[in-house]
Amino acid sequence: MNRPRALVVDDEPDIRELIEITLERMDVATTAVANLGDAYAAAKKFPFNLCLTDMRLPDGNGIDFIRHMHQHHPGVPVAMITAHGNMNSAIEALKAGAFDFVSKPVDLQVLRNLVGTALKLGDRAAISNRSLIGDAASMHDVRNTIAKLARSQAPVYVSGESGTGKELVARMIHEQGPRADQPFVPVNCGAIPAELMESELFGHKKGSFTGAVADKLGLFQAADGGTLFLDEVADLPFTMQVKMLRAIQEKCVRPVGVEREVAVDVRILSASHKNLDELVKLGGFRQDLYYRLNVINLHVPALRERPEDIRLLARHTLERLAAQDGVPISTLSEGAIEALERYAFPGNVRELENILERAMTLCDGTIIGVDDLAIQKAEKAGEQASQVADDALDAVLESVEKETILNALEQSRWNKTAAAKLLGISFGALRYRMQKLGLD
Repeated sequence: MNRPRALVVDDEPDIRELIEITLERMDVATTAVANLGDAYAAAKKFPFNLCLTDMRLPDGNGIDFIRHMHQHHPGVPVAMITAHGNMNSAIEALKAGAFDFVSKPVDLQVLRNLVGTALKLGDRAAISNRSLIGDAASMHDVRNTIAKLARSQAPVYVSGESGTGKELVARMIHEQGPRADQPFVPVNCGAIPAELMESELFGHKKGSFTGAVADKLGLFQAADGGTLFLDEVADLPFTMQVKMLRAIQEKCVRPVGVEREVAVDVRILSASHKNLDELVKLGGFRQDLYYRLNVINLHVPALRERPEDIRLLARHTLERLAAQDGVPISTLSEGAIEALERYAFPGNVRELENILERAMTLCDGTIIGVDDLAIQKAEKAGEQASQVADDALDAVLESVEKETILNALEQSRWNKTAAAKLLGISFGALRYRMQKLGLD
C-alpha cells in the first residue's frame, strides 16, 4: 500500500526539516519546497493527500496557494502555518478554504493531530446526507455546503429560526468529516446556570469549590478529538465569553482549581436562533468571539420559505411515527396538505412534527383531515403570542443594553470614559443611555 504524501511549503529550512521529520515518523512521505512557484509545479506533478503552507513566501502569499488548491485540487486538505497569535491570518486562511491552521513555533502534538485528521478525510467522502429532508433548491444548497464544510476544520456558525434543524446540520457536518469516529458533544448554553458554566465547560478539581466532591471532566475535554456544538451560543454570559475566546484560540482549557492548562483538540460548531450580529452591535456579545465563531455562516431556511417540501416532510414524519409506535401509517387528505402548505409554521419543522403527532393520535382511522390538524387554533394562538412578543421586545432589548453597560462599567471599575471605549461608543452616548436606563 502506498504511503500518504504531503506537500510542505515554507521558506525556512528549519521549519521544513522539523515538519519532514515529524511526518516521516507518522509514515507520511513529504515533498518540501521553499516558494509558491515550486509548490504549484509539485502540485501539478504529484498527487498529494495533504498540504502545509506558510503564509509569507518569497514569491507571494500562502492564501493564494490555498485558493489554487481549493479550485484545482478540491479533495486535498490544505493547512496554513501562521505566526503565533495571528488569528486574523488564520481566519482569512479558513475563509479561503484552508482545512485548518497551525501556529509557529509549531507544537508537534498539534501538528500530529492535524495531519492525522486530514488523512482521514478521504475515508469520509462518500457518506450520504439524506437525513436532511427537502427537495427545495435552498435545501440542496444546504446539503452541498455541509459536504464542503465537513472537509474543513473551520468554525461554523449555523443560523436559523428555532425548529429548523440546526443541531441536525451540525451533526451532519461532524458525521461526514474526519472526526466522525470521535465524540459529538452538544451543549445548550442557555440551559446551564451561569454559576456552573465554567465548571461544565472546562471541568473542575475535587474541592475547588463547595459541592466539588470529585474531579469533573469538562465538555471541552469530553469532546477531545471530536466536535463541540455550542447551541444557543448567544446565551453565554459575558464573563464566560472571554474564557471561551481564549479556549478556542489557544486550544486549551483550565479546569476550575487547576493551575495548569490542558490541551484540547476540538472542532467548534455553534448555533443560535437569535440575531447574533445584532447582539454584537448592541454590545450584548463580544465582537472578537463572534468573528472567531462565525468564520463560516451556514443559514438553515425556515419551513415557510420552502412550502414545496411540506408534503415530503409530512409523509416522512408520519412513516417515522408509525414505525416508532408500531401502528399503521396515517395519510393526509389533500385538503389537509393544502392547509399545511398555507400555514406559516412559526415553529418550523419541529412544529410540523408536533402537529402531525397530535393529529395522528386524535384522528379517527388513518386519514388525517383539516380539522384533525387544529392549525386554525394554532394560528390564533400565534397571533396572540406575536402581540405579546411585540409588547415584550422593547423590555428585552432594554434589559440586554442595561446588562451590557453594567458589565462594561464593572470591567472599567465604573470609569465612564473607559467603559464607553469598551462599548465602542462616545462618552456622551454612554451618559445618555445611562440616564435613559436609570443607571446614572
